Amino acid sequence: ADAELQTFTSIMDALVRISSNMKSIERELHCPVCEEMVKQPIVLPCMHSVCVLCAAEVLVQRGYPPPELPPEPNTPNSSPITRSPRQTRRPPPKTDRLDRVIRTVCGTHPGRRRKDTPPVIMLFPCPTCRKDVELGEKGLADCLRNLTLERIVERYRHTVSIGSMAIMCQFCKPPQALEATKGCADCRSNFCNECFKLYHPWGTPRAQHEHILPTLSFRPKVLVCVEHEQEKLQFYCRSCQRLLCALCKLRRTHSGHKVMPIALAYQTLKEKITKEMNYIWANQDAVQAQITQVESGIAQTEVNSGVANEQLNQSVSELRGVLAERQGALAMTLEGARAQRASSLNAQLSEKQSLLVNAGLLTYTQELLKETDQPCFVQAARTTHNRLAEAIGKLQNFSLSADPSFRHFQIDVSRELKALSSMNFIQAPLAPVIDTQKTLAYDQLYLCWRLPQDSAPAWHYSVEYQRKAAGAGALWGGVRSEGGKGCNGAHSPWQRLDDVGGTSAVIDRLEMDSVYVLRVRGCNKAGYGEYSEEVYLHTPPAPVLSFCLDSRWSLHAERVALGKGQTYARSVPGMTLLQAADRALTSCHLTTDLLVADVPITQGRHYWACSVEPGSYLVKVGVGLEAKLQEWFHLPQDMASPRYDPDSGHDSGAEDAQDCPPFCFLTMGMGKILLPKCGASNTTSGPLTAPLPPRLGLCLDFEKGQLTFYDAHSLRVLWEGTVECSAPVCPAFCFIGGGALQLQELIANRSTEQNPPRRVTIQTRATDH
Repeated sequence: ADAELQTFTSIMDALVRISSNMKSIERELHCPVCEEMVKQPIVLPCMHSVCVLCAAEVLVQRGYPPPELPPEPNTPNSSPITRSPRQTRRPPPKTDRLDRVIRTVCGTHPGRRRKDTPPVIMLFPCPTCRKDVELGEKGLADCLRNLTLERIVERYRHTVSIGSMAIMCQFCKPPQALEATKGCADCRSNFCNECFKLYHPWGTPRAQHEHILPTLSFRPKVLVCVEHEQEKLQFYCRSCQRLLCALCKLRRTHSGHKVMPIALAYQTLKEKITKEMNYIWANQDAVQAQITQVESGIAQTEVNSGVANEQLNQSVSELRGVLAERQGALAMTLEGARAQRASSLNAQLSEKQSLLVNAGLLTYTQELLKETDQPCFVQAARTTHNRLAEAIGKLQNFSLSADPSFRHFQIDVSRELKALSSMNFIQAPLAPVIDTQKTLAYDQLYLCWRLPQDSAPAWHYSVEYQRKAAGAGALWGGVRSEGGKGCNGAHSPWQRLDDVGGTSAVIDRLEMDSVYVLRVRGCNKAGYGEYSEEVYLHTPPAPVLSFCLDSRWSLHAERVALGKGQTYARSVPGMTLLQAADRALTSCHLTTDLLVADVPITQGRHYWACSVEPGSYLVKVGVGLEAKLQEWFHLPQDMASPRYDPDSGHDSGAEDAQDCPPFCFLTMGMGKILLPKCGASNTTSGPLTAPLPPRLGLCLDFEKGQLTFYDAHSLRVLWEGTVECSAPVCPAFCFIGGGALQLQELIANRSTEQNPPRRVTIQTRATDH
C-alpha cells in the first residue's frame, strides 16, 4: 500500500509539474493584437507571429484592400459523409469576423477583379517590435503559416483543458455536449470517445481514418511555397534567412548564397537550441541566485531610499540652521548700527534744541548794543561775540551726524538663491575623454584626459592598465572600445593607480615591445563614474636611449642653434646655398651641418625618437661609426655629385667594396620621407616616398648591426637598414639647408601638474541590512 501510494504521489507530482510548465508558456501563445490565444498564426517578415484574421483586420483598418486569405477547408456541417440528423438541430454558424469587418469598412465589390489595380506594397505595424514591416506585393499571402506554433497551441489546449480552452465534441447533443478527445484528419471533425466509435464503426472504411488530437484547424500541416503552389520547402538560404523550394533555389537571386538542405538546417538549429536549452536548465541555480539577488536589491533599494531621504532632511535642516544663525548675526549687526546712529542723531538734536533754549542770548545781545561806554562795551562784548560766532558756524555748516538710509545694509541673495534652486543630488563624473594627441608610450606611459563639459566635477581619478600582447606589429596605436578583448587573447590582470590628482598620469615599470590598454574613471562623493574608452599603446621594442645633441664636429657650428637642454636644434641656410640659388647653378657644392649624440653605443639594443619639422629642406636621421663620422664630416663633400648617395649616408663610390656600410641614414624633407629601394619593407624596384610621420622612431641592435625606422606613434616599421658596428656607434643628424628637429622628451622628465589629492569619505550606495 505504501509503494502504491508513493507511486501515485510521484505520478501526481509529475502531472502537476507538466501542467505548471504548460501554463507558464501561455504568454508565449498570445497574439499581440487581440491578446488571446493565437488562431491560424502567420510569421511576419520580422519573425513575429500574429493571427491571420487579426493581421487582416489591421490592414483593412489602415485602408488597404481586403486581403485574399487561403480558404479554410469545409467543416463537418457541410460534409455529406459526416452529416448527422443531430446537426439539423444545431444553430447556423456565425458570420466570419473578417467578412464583417470588410463589409463595414470597405463594402462589397462582387464584380472586382484581382488584377484591376497595380499591386500595393503593404506596411504592417508589428505590435511586438513596434515597427512598420513591409509585407510585399502579395501582402499576407507572402507570409508562411507558423505550423509549429499551431501544434504547440493544440498541445497546450489538450493539456490545459479548462473553460473556453477545451474543444467540444461536434456530434454530441448540445445539452450533454462532451469534451472532444480525438480528431479525425479525414473527417475534419472532433469527437468524444462515444461519437468516434459511433461514426467509425469497426470493419468499415471509416475505421481506417487517421485520428489525431482535437484541433480547431484541419488545414494540411505542411508548409508550401507561397510563389510556387504545391511545392514543398526543401532548402534553407543562410544568406537570405529564408525557406526555399526547389524552384526558388534555381533563381538568380540566390546564386552564390549559402543554401543547405532543410534536413541539415533542421538538425543544426535543433542541436543549437537543445544546447542552449540544456545550458539554461543546467543553470537554474544561478538563475535562482540572481532572482534572490534582485529581490535583495529591491529590499535594499527601499531601505537605502529611506536612509537617503533622512540624509536629505538632515542636509536641509542644516541649511536652515545655518541660515537662521546667519540671520541672527546679521540682525545683531543691523541693531548695533541702528543704536550707534540713533545716539549720534539724538546728541545733535539736543544741541540744536539748546539754541532754542538759550534764546535769551539774543535779547541780552540787544541790550548789550545799547551800551555807549566804549571801554565797558568792549569788555562785556568779547564773550558774547564768541558765543554768537559759534552759533552762526553751527547754523551754516549743518549736516546730520549719521546716515539714516541704511543703504549699506542691503543683502544680495541672488547667488545664494541660484545655488539653492540648483541644489540637487550629486552625480558621479561622466566618462573622461582621453587626449590621444598627448597620450604616448616612450620610456614610460603618459596618459592625459579631460572631463566632458556637462560632467560633475571629479575629486580624484582611478587609472587602470593591462598588458594585452607582445611582439612588434601586434597592434597599431589607437582608441578602441571592445569591452576588454585583447590581441591574440593574451593579457594580464588589470592594475590600478588610485587617488590620481589632476588630469594626467605616468605609468612606469612596463615591459618592452608590448601592447597596453588603459582606461580611466573619475570619482567624487557619489562614487565612481563610467570608464573612458580604452586606449591601446605599444611600448618601444627596446630600452629608451637618453642623450643630448652635440655640434662639436660640425664645420659650420655657427649656423646650428641648440635649444635649452640640447634636445632641440635648428639650422639656417648657409651663404653657399643662397648664392647657388641666385646664380642658378646646375651644381652647387654644399657642406652638411652634423649633430651627434653625446652618448656612444657599444652594445645592446636601444630605441630613441625625434620629430622633424615638416618645412625642413633636407634632414638625415640615422647612425654611424664615431670614427667615420669625424673623418667624413671634416671633409667637404659635393652634395650634387652623382657619386653621393643621400640615402646611404655616405659616399657610395668610396664604400662600394663594403658589405656593411659605416653609416645608415634616412632622408626626409618638405613633409616627405624617402624610403630606399634596399629596404626590407619595400617590394618595388625603386625608392618611394611616404608622408613624414609626426614622430620618427629608431631602434639599433648593436650585435646584429641592424637599424629599424618606425612610425613612433603606431610603431609601424618604415624601413630597415644595416650598419657596421665594429666600433662605437653614435646617433647622428644632418642638416642640408634650413631645418629643425626635436628629440622626444623623456616622460620621466615631464612636470605633470597634479592637484593635491582631496581626501573624502565615499559612502556606498547600497547598504546591506
